[in-house]
Amino acid sequence: MEDNYLYLIHDKHSLQTAIVDPAVKDPVLEECEKQGWTLTHILNTHHHWDHTGANKALKAETGCEIIGFEGDAERIPGIDRTVKEGDKISLGSHHAQIFEVPGHTSGHIAFYFENSKALFIGDTLFAMGCGRLFEGTPQQMWSSFAKFINLPDETVIYCAHEYTQSNGRFALTVEPENTDLINRMVDVDRLRTENKPTVPFLLGLDKATNPFLRPNSAAIREKLDMKYASDAEVFGMLRSMKDNF
Repeated sequence: MEDNYLYLIHDKHSLQTAIVDPAVKDPVLEECEKQGWTLTHILNTHHHWDHTGANKALKAETGCEIIGFEGDAERIPGIDRTVKEGDKISLGSHHAQIFEVPGHTSGHIAFYFENSKALFIGDTLFAMGCGRLFEGTPQQMWSSFAKFINLPDETVIYCAHEYTQSNGRFALTVEPENTDLINRMVDVDRLRTENKPTVPFLLGLDKATNPFLRPNSAAIREKLDMKYASDAEVFGMLRSMKDNF
């Protein structure tokens, strides 16, 4: 899993520890052992195998509780607890609100830890990009974005893949004069040359540089000759273009 990111969340008071979207077992257990933590929860954003592949193995090894979307329970291996829009979960003093964000899949969710300003978004949003629409529509995905796009700019986005460099190259084709985007790509290219991650990232930075969060941009609309289209229609065109980039 060369481009998958796995995130451990630990509460030092309750000693509860969660892993988000575990594709593989060994790195999770190795890091828990290194830190002296015991895995207690798995948080799944959606059912794809590269996000749930280690569910049953980790549960067998640790007895952890698996949490996922109630509408997709049949596709999430080993699920114990189901959640839906507006529900909250707790890991000791860490509390997360559930957003339903369909588009990439029909049953995708995100976990928003307000106190930490942390959003675990799975494959819905990437740095300067977004997930493919395997099971949803452009309107559906754009409506999903509306649930988090107005969160504080300081919100830290934890997405699941290292797609940033390719996403940025596409973004430059539709908004080549965006100076924030140009400057960000300088940083991204440097980080990747040094084999360093570009994730997590700040929502505010992405709102300034991610075309999928900017369908109302006059420059993008002019580039696409879609001056009078809806935001969802512009988003859909961008997604179609990226699919063939």
